[in-house]
Amino acid sequence: MSKVNNTIVLPNVWFSSVNFLGLPNPLFPTNAQIVHSGAACNVKDDNISERIYTIKEGDTLVLQCIVKGHPRPQVRWTKTAGSASDKFQETSIYNETLRIEGIHRVQGGRYYCKADNGVGVAAIKSIRVDVQYLDIPVLTVHQTISDVRGSYYQEKTVFLRCTVNSNPPARFIWKRGSMLIEQSKDNGVDIYEPLYTQGETKVLKLKNLRPKDFADYACQVSVRNVCSIEDKSVTFKLTNATSPPMIRLSVNDTVVVDPGQDVLLTCEVIAGFPLPTVVWSRYPSLLPLSAQVRGPTLFLRAVTPADGGFYNCTAVNNVGNPARKNVNLVVRSNNLTFQITPDSNKDSESIQMGRDLKLSCHVDATPQDKVNYTWYKNGAPVFNSDSLILLRSDPDMAPGTSSLEIVDMKFRDLATYSCVANFLGSRGLELRVDVNISQNSVSPPVLSVPPGGQVVSVREGGNVELVCLVVDGKPRPPILWSRAEKDLLMPSGRTTMETPDGRLRLKNVSRDMMGAYRCQTAPYNGLNIKRREAQVQLNVQYPPILDPVFQDARSRNYQMVTLRCTVMRSNPPRLTDIRWFRNGDSIRMPMPDLKETPELKFKLEPTNNGSYECRVSNSAGTSTCTFNVSAQPYNAEFYFDTPNPVRILKGNNYSYNLQWTQRDPEATDRIIAYRTEEPEKGVLISHAISDLKIPLSYEVRLAPITTYSTGDYVSRIIQYSERESYLKYHVCGFEDDRICGFSQDRSDIFDWTRQNHLTQNPKRSANTGPETDRSGTKEGYYMYIEASRPRLQGDKARLLSPLFNVTSVRGPKGSGRVPYCVSFYYHMKGKHIGTLNVLLRVRSIASVDSVVWIKSGHQGPDWRKAFLDISPSGPFQIVFEGIRGTGFEGDIAIDDVSITVGKCKQGNTVASAGKTGKIDINPQRNPKKPNVINFRHPHTHTLFVNAVAFGLK
Repeated sequence: MSKVNNTIVLPNVWFSSVNFLGLPNPLFPTNAQIVHSGAACNVKDDNISERIYTIKEGDTLVLQCIVKGHPRPQVRWTKTAGSASDKFQETSIYNETLRIEGIHRVQGGRYYCKADNGVGVAAIKSIRVDVQYLDIPVLTVHQTISDVRGSYYQEKTVFLRCTVNSNPPARFIWKRGSMLIEQSKDNGVDIYEPLYTQGETKVLKLKNLRPKDFADYACQVSVRNVCSIEDKSVTFKLTNATSPPMIRLSVNDTVVVDPGQDVLLTCEVIAGFPLPTVVWSRYPSLLPLSAQVRGPTLFLRAVTPADGGFYNCTAVNNVGNPARKNVNLVVRSNNLTFQITPDSNKDSESIQMGRDLKLSCHVDATPQDKVNYTWYKNGAPVFNSDSLILLRSDPDMAPGTSSLEIVDMKFRDLATYSCVANFLGSRGLELRVDVNISQNSVSPPVLSVPPGGQVVSVREGGNVELVCLVVDGKPRPPILWSRAEKDLLMPSGRTTMETPDGRLRLKNVSRDMMGAYRCQTAPYNGLNIKRREAQVQLNVQYPPILDPVFQDARSRNYQMVTLRCTVMRSNPPRLTDIRWFRNGDSIRMPMPDLKETPELKFKLEPTNNGSYECRVSNSAGTSTCTFNVSAQPYNAEFYFDTPNPVRILKGNNYSYNLQWTQRDPEATDRIIAYRTEEPEKGVLISHAISDLKIPLSYEVRLAPITTYSTGDYVSRIIQYSERESYLKYHVCGFEDDRICGFSQDRSDIFDWTRQNHLTQNPKRSANTGPETDRSGTKEGYYMYIEASRPRLQGDKARLLSPLFNVTSVRGPKGSGRVPYCVSFYYHMKGKHIGTLNVLLRVRSIASVDSVVWIKSGHQGPDWRKAFLDISPSGPFQIVFEGIRGTGFEGDIAIDDVSITVGKCKQGNTVASAGKTGKIDINPQRNPKKPNVINFRHPHTHTLFVNAVAFGLK
């Protein structure tokens, strides 16, 4: 058992309830609230039901969904624009705490916490996250349109435009040198906000440049230190040499290269001051991974057709408009295809004299208008004539396709036709395809599936080949494969796959690849006629699919148990074997009927608890149903919403009312470890754990016990809630950093400080201030005033209690006022101790303070307790006023403040509040020594509680 570190103190969320102990079914629907932690800049309520949480960009966002309900609800986070993706956070969205490291502005928005436990309607709460940021501003300089010479002169007008993205909107300040520019004091400038601009923009207009206008200018932006975001600025030096950029390229606008060739593009800056920066980009995609940019030079090594496209060179110096030049890089392609289209008007599928014939040629290239097609007949160029018509771009074909139409075909038209494609400006090789047109050289294709190939079987995980052959026809086209069902894709993820030989090879076949595959002739590199097609059925064999794959079966001992293993699907469907095993050993039994659902019946005994397996086989393999058969009881389910579980005891102790329900107690043997009666389904079980030390918290581990076995442990943290204690008992030990609702008075000189021995400044003043809290523990916190520098004699610090409303409480009979008892511990050690005053502040039309207790000077090294009775006339607060004495050895501390109804009873003791430790509840560990505490570590405690401790028979 390890120490429980950083015990989380739940935020300020409390629920009123009643004691549900003994109710027949304490299942409660969920309730939720979102709270935050971390560096919040500002939190405000937008309306009654939603809060706005402001955070600085880059900080860590932590949202907690505090839920109640039984069983413990499951939590899921979502966001307005979709799910709260794991990509932006460290913790899962299925967690009560949502944590986003380095939050980005796009992650602002409305976050929803949904809590559901299956009882009633799910609880949903939302919080709006507003991300604050301030970018570095961008300053650009523009001249008047009338100036076309590219330089700035004194008689010209200049515009300095400053743009920034921020949230909240930024405030702009212009400076010339170190002097603030104010429009009201300088007639030569205008400052205004232009219309229709993206982001926030302010323009500084310099009218008819004067000699003093040539200077350093600064644009400073500010969001008024919201979220501690510092101001940012940008500067620009305006001179008479300031000019916009100009560039030129080392190549033509279009560059055509062969695949594998290296490409060097240079963008030379020929003008511009300040010196422009050159950036290369590509449209519409990104630069290739192999691209190397060295200043104005872009180097592409061994280009491929995928590297083609438009490359952009941009030069920027924030003066005028950026200079841009584009280069169209064309990488030649060798994907040249052809088509032979018989006379479509005659519905012909072969070459016939007296009918038309079209030959088409296409190259996949970008851009298509850079491809040049030339047609030849028996090696001689073809020109337009009455019988031969050339189409540069055939409208009936794919874009960029060139066609040659033969009109009213004659014997003279039987020849070899060649299509040659090249790129304009290219000195590389040409792409060429030859098509022989004769009555015997062109015939429709015949598609066939080999005998026995209509249905192909393969085991899951194996490799397979589907065959569909062109057995006749000239020329023979490639074969295209696709799934017969329209919505299904090929294993490659595409809709079709091309095979030149008609053989489709599939690897690592899975059952989702099973089904019909269509093969058909391609419409290119052959006759462009009605496609021939056939189908091949792929049959994937796999082991049986069983239900359940795993089942946790609980039962009472000496009762019959039936295990069933249902075969959901199997291919082939015929089963070959069924065997049952217990803990890995085969169970001897008659051979089961392979056509029936596998079933095993037996009487459960303490000796045959364990893991049971049903192994079902077919010719493709074996699958298993696994059953964990046990008389072990199910886990207990802690109830987390117990009202007022903490009670204060004497001697700085407290007790905790731990409650839980037992999941399905009737499923197993009688549970004997919790109470004298058997647990009933849904009944809330309680056990008060006493003698817990304030201010420690504990981890509780709990397991149910039957006569024959012990269930699994479940654990939870129980902790002393000072806020809850204060609401019920009005006692505050300042152990919670929320200090029970106490607050600092803003009208005083300095503040009270919360600390303990572990957080003390090691360089603090000696001989003053307490070493421990009033209970004597170094972990305990208290409030004190620090008398060291820069404090001066007479400086005051005031600590205000929460407001008490006395209108709802009646006084004693015959009295109109209610008496209250105020008690507290104080520590005043040191030769320079000043004064500790207690004031009663009564709220009315005007607040009135009156001193009700006073103590001055050194009071010894020990904590002392004070009592005082008050009878306020209206709503009131208690004010603790510490006044600094003559020197630095004058620290004053208070602890364990109590405000209760009724007069004080001298000698009362008041408890302190909550740290961290650990408990282990084990009903069997030590049956002779219940409630034994073993100290393993100063902050780690183990508590053994057995059946006797629960008061069992």
